[in-house]
Amino acid sequence: MVKEVSMTDQGTGWSRREFVGGLTLAGAAGLLSLHPEPVAAEPPSETARIRLTQFPDVCAATPLIVANDFLRAEGFAELQYVKLSSGPDGLAAVAAGKADLSIAAVYGLIPRVEAGDPILILGGIHVGCFELFGSDRVRSVLGFKGKKIAVTKLGSGRHLLMASMAANVGLDHRKDIDWVESSAAESMRLFVEGKIDGFLAFPPEPQELRAKKIGHVVVDTGADRPWSQYFCCMLFANKEFVRRHPIATKRALRAILKATSMCAVEPDRAVRLRADRGYADPSGYGLQSIKELTYARWREFDAVDTVRFISLRLNEVGFIKSSPQKIITQGTDWRFLNELKKELKG
Repeated sequence: MVKEVSMTDQGTGWSRREFVGGLTLAGAAGLLSLHPEPVAAEPPSETARIRLTQFPDVCAATPLIVANDFLRAEGFAELQYVKLSSGPDGLAAVAAGKADLSIAAVYGLIPRVEAGDPILILGGIHVGCFELFGSDRVRSVLGFKGKKIAVTKLGSGRHLLMASMAANVGLDHRKDIDWVESSAAESMRLFVEGKIDGFLAFPPEPQELRAKKIGHVVVDTGADRPWSQYFCCMLFANKEFVRRHPIATKRALRAILKATSMCAVEPDRAVRLRADRGYADPSGYGLQSIKELTYARWREFDAVDTVRFISLRLNEVGFIKSSPQKIITQGTDWRFLNELKKELKG
């Protein structure tokens, strides 16, 4: 059930993922102002109300939660969060007009654009949510031929990404992989018990598996090409909200980009804000997850190229029929991001 609530203010060795993330971390504080300040010399927002989704996911939901103070500084006096159970629920809520903005994996967004959902992708948030784990019987993506891989649901973002990874090395996802549909928790249990050979893990699952030395990472989308060169999670909005409130849309995007950068520079503070707003970290790996995700690189990565690349991959494996250009034309709006790239100097 969708629930809408108003919010008040409330070692020395580096892994390959840590190295990639650390390349720009030192400059992230200078990239954006990390402390909310009123925006001057800009028309006021067309509306003082904005509705964002709020859900437990570490990687996509954290910038939305952290953005609270930045959004208020942008003039949103009536800030509301629509409480949901997952990121995909946020996609449905925005498409239905029950929320104005959210963040979701691009693999799930593109099929909904083709299906005609009234959403617009506005910009990239970060790279590298997913890590593909294999058992001792699998050493590469090619090794998954004939093996069992668990996904939460056929057609889900995890399924679409894994199918794309398989196609990238010449496997046919329809006949070469034995898909097992189960919840994330059940999928992880099956992998731990050795009943499946592959699990596409999502934070904080990768951090827990690595800490417990269960399986091994076959593909790290935060470090391994080509996946590491493209956004994973992207900000999107209800199309009618953008049409009616372009100034509000730009202000909201600016606030969320600042929050995203803060996740990179002040991850401990981001975790505290999550806890203050009802999302504690029962896994114990939330802080590590936020530290490892490649936040604050929205300026460096090409959001248009991400949509083009992922659309092409999904077209090749038969999940969409539209060309990348049609998806870009139908389901994206980059004018606000382009303006902010000029305004927010590093």
